[in-house]
Parts: sequence; C-alpha cells; structure tokens
Amino acid sequence: MDDQTRLEIEAAAFRRLRQHLMEDRADVQNIDLMNMAGFCRNCLSRWYQEAANERGVEMSKDEAREIYYGMPYDDWKAQNQAEASPEKQAAFEVAFKENVTDKS
Repeated sequence: MDDQTRLEIEAAAFRRLRQHLMEDRADVQNIDLMNMAGFCRNCLSRWYQEAANERGVEMSKDEAREIYYGMPYDDWKAQNQAEASPEKQAAFEVAFKENVTDKS
C-alpha cells in the first residue's frame, strides 16, 4: 500500500469513528468513554487540534471542539450530556490522570 492510500484510509477510519460517536452513539457519555477506554470525544478533538498546530495551522481548543462536535461544545453538552454520579466522577479523575495528564 502506498503512503497516500494509507493516509486516505486512516482519515476515512477517523471520520467513521467520529460519525459513530457523534451520530450513532451520542448516548454514550464522554465520562464513560474515558473511564472505560482512556479517551473520549474531547481527547479526539484535542488530538485534532494538536495535529493542526503541528502542521502550522493555529487552532484553539474551542475551535477544534466545534469542528469535531459540529457545533459549539456547550450546545452539544446541553443536548447530550447527563449528570455523572460521584462514583463515575471519581473514576474519571483516575482515568484522566492516567491518560491525559502530562507524565513528564
């Protein structure tokens, strides 16, 4: 497989993951994704932002989230996010430290 084809396939897989999380399973909470998988939609939008910035495209966290979510993040939260239990919030603190916090 040549590099361009690989790149296009990887991009298509990313788009399908985004569609799955944003359209097919918007009911799955970010906190549950983070607690179970160590990443969530916000991580994906952050990785998008980081990739853009690495390529010289200035993009803020809010801009990346709006691109990923297809709307302002606060609007998506209002439409889709439920209140998390204290147990889920405690598990999130651990998952966030293990997966997101800079370890250097």
